[in-house]
Formats: sequence, structure tokens, C-alpha cells
Amino acid sequence: MKTGMKRGLMTAVCTGLVAAAIPMSAFASTSHYADSKKIAGDAAWSEWKKEWETVATDYTKVAINPGADATKLNFTWQTKSDNTTPTPIVKIGLSKKNLRAVRGTTTKVDTKYTNGVQYVTNRVTVTGLVPGNTYYYCVVKNGVDSEVRSYTLSSTDDVRFLVVGDPQIGASKGQTVDGAVNAEDGGAANTAARNDSFSWDRTLDIAYGQNPDTDFIVSCGDQVNKTGKVKEEEFAGYLNASALAYLPVATTIGNHDSLTEDYSNHFTTPNETGLGETKAGGDYYYSYGDILFIFLNTNNYNAAEHKKAVEEAVASNPKAKWRIVTIHQDIYGSGLDHSDTDGMILRTQLTPIFDQYDIDVVLQGHDHTYSRSKMLYGDGQQHDNYEFQLNETGDDYDWEHAFDKTTSQKIALYPEDSDAQAQADLEAFHKDNACYTIEDTEGNQVVNPKGTLYITTNSASGSKYYELAKTQQDYIAKRSQNWLPSYSVVDVKGDHLTISTYQITDDGQVQPLDDAFTIVKN
Repeated sequence: MKTGMKRGLMTAVCTGLVAAAIPMSAFASTSHYADSKKIAGDAAWSEWKKEWETVATDYTKVAINPGADATKLNFTWQTKSDNTTPTPIVKIGLSKKNLRAVRGTTTKVDTKYTNGVQYVTNRVTVTGLVPGNTYYYCVVKNGVDSEVRSYTLSSTDDVRFLVVGDPQIGASKGQTVDGAVNAEDGGAANTAARNDSFSWDRTLDIAYGQNPDTDFIVSCGDQVNKTGKVKEEEFAGYLNASALAYLPVATTIGNHDSLTEDYSNHFTTPNETGLGETKAGGDYYYSYGDILFIFLNTNNYNAAEHKKAVEEAVASNPKAKWRIVTIHQDIYGSGLDHSDTDGMILRTQLTPIFDQYDIDVVLQGHDHTYSRSKMLYGDGQQHDNYEFQLNETGDDYDWEHAFDKTTSQKIALYPEDSDAQAQADLEAFHKDNACYTIEDTEGNQVVNPKGTLYITTNSASGSKYYELAKTQQDYIAKRSQNWLPSYSVVDVKGDHLTISTYQITDDGQVQPLDDAFTIVKN
């Protein structure tokens, strides 16, 4: 138990593709969000507004990310550089009075991200950690020791981790909080980030308080909101969450993260494959006890590269009992609009890969709704007739159409009900992307299943929610949209993996969002 803690061109074929990031501009907007003043109360909100003035301009927040296995941790933070920047150091040990120094490396940060001021990214990898121990650490920033905090590495035989979706700090832009409309300006003037940072911190505090034996967090992407723009205050708000000082977070590259290298300035990922890359980074993996975690950057549609990354990951730990993949785009989700657009086309490429490498669970985000699939596997047929293309100006993708490669025809994704031909074309598109088989199971426990379980996470911060698709897809077992922040808890012990999902009401109550679901492999 842990104690004393708070913390190019996109195509749909599988070979010869060009890496491309998926922007998001044409999808439906929403008026649903978490009003942080409402959930905080006047006193706490006033205090946070004052604190935000400092947080928003502090680009030196520390990220703790998993290492290549449970015995390693990665620390990442930025500091100002004056050409005499000292070697980055993390001090760590089994007691506060006996900390050893671990040195790392620095790389320059492009000053366009930091208001013209030169910063460097500091990276330190701590090794030799032993399960069952509580460690104390501090980060040395330009020669000054930070506050000493603790990290407990529990037994890797009994693993519990949190799963969160789309904190997307700053996505509540345009919504009303504290009598004013949230802005997405820079620095402290980004009042949308101020709103969402508070809610994000609150969710993690509550989730961690309910699960003090949590080992780490898995984030399904979109840590921040400003796509392809300077957003240091959003990263600062994300990393300011107090639980992140005590829990490593394994981040997935979302479409809002993917268009700049600023993401990689703040996080250090282990076992980078060099595959599936966009400007933010690419596919990576790590092992934790008997679990192999694989993170795919599905903003790059090169399925051939993702397959190589999965193959490399599996080869690194072929005897891992559990294989869990995290992606951002929900290929089996139930929200508007992604489950029927980019997610649908990705589905045809990734399902055969997940089948081939016996993936047990796929964790997804992107649609800001919750869903749990039935146990699914591919139908063994070829499904690659459609792709997305750029719009006429070439500055975004045409999210209103799919492109039929066999006929060179544009398929309207949202045709008029009266247009019979367009409706028929859309039906053909849907049929081509129905590449799955639903396994025959009963209840909320499956034993030695053939298929894969897909979980789509709602927003953990409540910065933005989407509607559910009009019709629940046949591959969905459970779905929900209650306009409340939520998180999932995954417990892995021996031959049992159980996932439970909860929502947080405005008054801070934790409520089950779905029945616990268990996979047994014996």
C-alpha cells in the first residue's frame, strides 16, 4: 500500500504509407463540460485563480513516466538555460537522509514554445528499483533541490493502475465559467486551461484517494488542447496535478498532442521503436511484471509500422501473460463523430494485428464518451477500399467524406435522408468497415476468450464531452454519457484482469459507471 501520497497524407492501406497527424477541426462541437467553479466552491476557486497565475508560467513542472520495466523510472522537466546549465540530477533513496544522485542529459527546447526564452529539457532515468520498497526523491533544478517526495513500487504480482481519457487541458474554450467565457489565450490568460487544470487535479485526487494502492496511470491521449500551437500553460496545468508527483503516467499521443515536438519536450517514453512517428513521437512499450504495455501513435496511419512495433514489443517479453495496447483513436467506440469516421477506417487495419499478436485489451480515448465492447476478433476478410483525403485547400482532412479507392468517388459521411444514392454509398462504406466478429459470451466474466476487449474512456477532466452515436453499435456491450468526469481502475492479479469504471458527481461522490468486467486466462 502507498501512504502519505498525492500525485503527410492519410491512407487506409497497410503498406507504403506516409506518416500523418490527424487534426480535429470539423468534428461536432459540444456545450457539455465541467464548470470548475461550480464543483470547487467560491473559496477554493478564488484560491485556484490566484495559484494559476504562477502555475501557467511555470514551464519546469516534472513528469514521471514508466521506464523500460518496473525497476526503472523516467523523469523529465524543463529549466531555463544560460549556457552554464548543470547536468540534470534526480536524488533518490530509501530514506530522506540518504539520497543518491542520478545524472541525466539535456536537449535544447525550440524557443518558439517558450516565448523566446531558451529552455532545455532535462531527462534522467533511474534504475535498480526493487518492488516492495518506498523511495524518496527530489529533482535538482538548476542546482536547487525540490521538495522531497515519495514513490512506492508495489509488488508486480498484484498490479493496479488507473486509466484516464482526454484530459485535454484547455478544451473548455468558449464555455462560461465564473461569469466569463473561457479563452484559449497564452499563459495565465488561457482561462480554459485554468478551468480544466483544476478539474483534472480533482479527478486524480479523488481516484487516487479511492485507490491508494495504485501503481501508475495510463492516459489515452490528448493531454492538452491547442493543436499545433504553443501551449506551455496547458502542459503546466496538466503536470501540476498533485497525484503526478507520486504516480508515473504513461501517456499516449493524441491528435491534439501530435503536431508538434512540444509533447516530447515534457515526457520521456521507454523502448521507443522509431515507428508510427509524428512530430510528437511514435510507438513505444514497457513491461510491468507479467503485463506488456504497448502504446501506438495512431495519428500515423501506417499500419505496417504499427505491426512492426507490436512485433518488437512482443519479442521483448514473449512470455508476458497479459498484453495491453493503448491507442488514442477509438476503433471500437460509440461516440460522435470518431467511431464512424477515422476510428472506423483504422479498425480495418488494426484488428488483424491485434488478433495476430493475441492482444487482450485495447484502451482508447478520442470520443469523450464511455463504452465497453463485446469480445471482438476479425472476420479474416480484406477491408481496405476506403481512405480519408485532404480537403481542397490542403490544410486539413476532409472529415465530411470518405474516398472510395476502387471508384475514385467521395462518400458523404452525413448525407441527407432524402438522398437515396448517398445513403446507399454510406451503407456500402459501413459494410466494408464491418471487419469484426462478435464472440459468443455471457455475463461480465469471460474465460480464455478468443477476442479482444475494447474500452473507450470519457474525459477525465470534463473539459469537453461528446454525444453518443445515434444508434448503439452491435459490437458495444455497454455505453454511457452522463456529462461527468470518469476514470477506470484495472486490477491484474495472476490469471484475472478486472476493469471497473467510475464517474465523479459535482459534489465529489464516486459512482460505478459500469459493472466490473473480468477476463480469466487459465
